[in-house]
Amino acid sequence: MRHVITHGDQIVSEVIVEPGVLAAGALLPERGGRSMVAILTQPSVVRIAADIEDLLNTQGLRAFTVTLPDGEAAKKMGVVEDIYRELGAAGVSRGDSVLAVGGGAVTDVAGFAAGTYLRGIEAVFVPTTLLGAVDAAIGGKSAVNIDGKNLVGIFRHPERVIVDLDLMAALPESLRREGSAEALKAGYVGDPELVSLYQRDGVAAPLDDVVNRAIAVKVAVVSADFTEQGRRAILNYGHTVGHAVETAAGISHGQAVAIGMAAAADLSERITGFSGAREQRDLTASLGLPVMAPPLPVRRVESLMAMDKKRDGKGLRFVVLEEVGRPVVVHADPTTVRAALASVGIGEQTA
Repeated sequence: MRHVITHGDQIVSEVIVEPGVLAAGALLPERGGRSMVAILTQPSVVRIAADIEDLLNTQGLRAFTVTLPDGEAAKKMGVVEDIYRELGAAGVSRGDSVLAVGGGAVTDVAGFAAGTYLRGIEAVFVPTTLLGAVDAAIGGKSAVNIDGKNLVGIFRHPERVIVDLDLMAALPESLRREGSAEALKAGYVGDPELVSLYQRDGVAAPLDDVVNRAIAVKVAVVSADFTEQGRRAILNYGHTVGHAVETAAGISHGQAVAIGMAAAADLSERITGFSGAREQRDLTASLGLPVMAPPLPVRRVESLMAMDKKRDGKGLRFVVLEEVGRPVVVHADPTTVRAALASVGIGEQTA
């Protein structure tokens, strides 16, 4: 299936979701002027990157691979500077491409580097995790971490995102569970049927349906609001608390988002009367995802939330649900936020 992100009548990015698409070999958009491809990857998927490098070289391109640190360690300005130097030393020009092969951290830093090197060169993403495939690689938000999560970044779309369903099917169960956090989020903010799929089939829900439905939600929202001036903020359901927990506890993004969604559901119940908080919590736990935070100082979490990029002049904005598929963005008073934090185990007793 092919999904497209549009800006007006113009297609600005395409997402190709198919089994075996990597083996088919048509990875890059057809155009002239490209002679070199810099492949940015991570240690855990160097084999996939090596196969892609060999394929591109057989197609008459000069491909080379740069291996970045794993996980959030890649999302640092020092790593971005190293990438710039690698691209410069290789002679990468405005007509060439960056191809990111890896999880969400790799596509984030690769998108940021490609979007800023020589004022922007073509980027193509090959996400190798479910979380990356349904969320991080799509939508054109690329950022690195400076003190807080994703505080320095740009809006710039990759020209193409390639999601190979065979690659997704081969993932270890732990990564499939991680990715289900972002897929479930997409369901709660935009596709009740996706929530129903997880309620019926759990983590074994059909990948084709899960991936395409989650991507369709994100593509539709991003096409309507590319630079997050309004509705795109709904995609941050669970992320205000989740990013703070991720940074403070050093846990994975998927686990932190699951905890953040539990807090957001509690906040929804308090603010809008959302009746599905318990059901969401039970479903999330049934997928093997946490709904309670590790022991954390509440003031540390609040401090990180205060730096969140979703704040505005009136304070922190939170995405809450009126019902499944009906999100709204609100400002919440500190007392209500503290109560929501306490619902996931972040309270004065952990201060």
